[in-house]
Amino acid sequence: MQGAAKCAKSCSGAPSTLGCMGRGRMRRGGGDGSSYGLRLSNLNTNIVLFSPCDHVYNSRCYFFVQRINRANPDAFFGPLLRVNASNSLICVFDSRLTLAAMEIVTHLINDTIELYKWTLTIADKRVEKWPLMDSPLPTLAISTSYLLFLWLGPKYMKNREPFQLRKTLVIYNFSMVFLNLFIFKELFMAARAAQYSYICQPVDYSEDPNEVRMAGALWWYFISKGIEYLDTVFFILRKKFSQVTFLHVYHHCTMFTLWWIGIKWVAGGQSFFGAHMNALIHVLMYLYYGLASCGPKIQKYLWWKKYLTIIQMVQFHVTIGHTALSLYVNCDFPHWMHYSLICYAITFIILFGNFYYQTYRRQQPSRREASSSSKAGRAFSNGTLNGPSKAAGGAALMSSKEEKTQENSGRRKRKGRAKRD
Repeated sequence: MQGAAKCAKSCSGAPSTLGCMGRGRMRRGGGDGSSYGLRLSNLNTNIVLFSPCDHVYNSRCYFFVQRINRANPDAFFGPLLRVNASNSLICVFDSRLTLAAMEIVTHLINDTIELYKWTLTIADKRVEKWPLMDSPLPTLAISTSYLLFLWLGPKYMKNREPFQLRKTLVIYNFSMVFLNLFIFKELFMAARAAQYSYICQPVDYSEDPNEVRMAGALWWYFISKGIEYLDTVFFILRKKFSQVTFLHVYHHCTMFTLWWIGIKWVAGGQSFFGAHMNALIHVLMYLYYGLASCGPKIQKYLWWKKYLTIIQMVQFHVTIGHTALSLYVNCDFPHWMHYSLICYAITFIILFGNFYYQTYRRQQPSRREASSSSKAGRAFSNGTLNGPSKAAGGAALMSSKEEKTQENSGRRKRKGRAKRD
């Protein structure tokens, strides 16, 4: 009973446990002691197990063994066997399902690798030697580092004073204005020189100077999305944690990562339309941020912030309409990218719409009430009453006069009584 209890305890939580099969004797092999072998005793006579250890971790040996039925030696499978390196009880798991799942996963991984190798054969050869374009690993490493900073940055700044970074923000924002203006100009000039169609434009992978110029402008657009990770870095260093919303992170992280795919396979054609429009919007957006970072003297003139959000939502609707039109005319552009772009734009419409509602619509009544009360207060304190506040102000003045006359009459009466006494 004690052995069964130990086995049950050691096998707890394991799927499809066959139970305690007996005691085993660990045999160390190899001069460096890195390999193990196991021979079981006190087992059913139709089972023979002997295998080198595949993996040793935390003093436990995990490996696959062969289970042979003597009646049918050709029929065998490999259950997962876990043993303790200190000759304790042995748990044998029926892992036929586990092995099948592992085999499926292995096939999926291999098929994915083969698919990626095949896609490389149809990738844009013009960009394969450009920075960050040879492999997706650098882009994924940058995005992973960005997500890691999102986790570690607030912890680092928790007990520290926020950085001001005023000059840095001015330089950064106006630099992004010029970069996006350059991208917009290059995309516009290249599309005009190559006589691009705004309805359907297939990708031209030739070495035509205009097409190479278009690919280069799109590559710079991709690079700008990586630079925009600094938006989040500055928010965290200034301890503006409320600005780092799901929309903010989702927008920055996905744009940089997904545009690597766009540059790798479709650096031209229909890809120019969204980048062309988005670059112009980012000129306006970073112009607003740059002016706002100049200080309160300029901030009071920046009344057009909410219109940037409206323009962005219009952009996503235009993107969906343009992509749907391309599908309707059966444009020679990867259709799976068209469908993916529509779904992607819908997510932005939902997130930006929610942001607009929460920021400008939901809080509007309270803002109106606060502004009206502050106006009334200012009017009364300044002594100039206008509109509906006149009556209230007049009543207040009358009541104050009446109180003063009553006080004066009360004083006179008390003085008269004192004289008579």
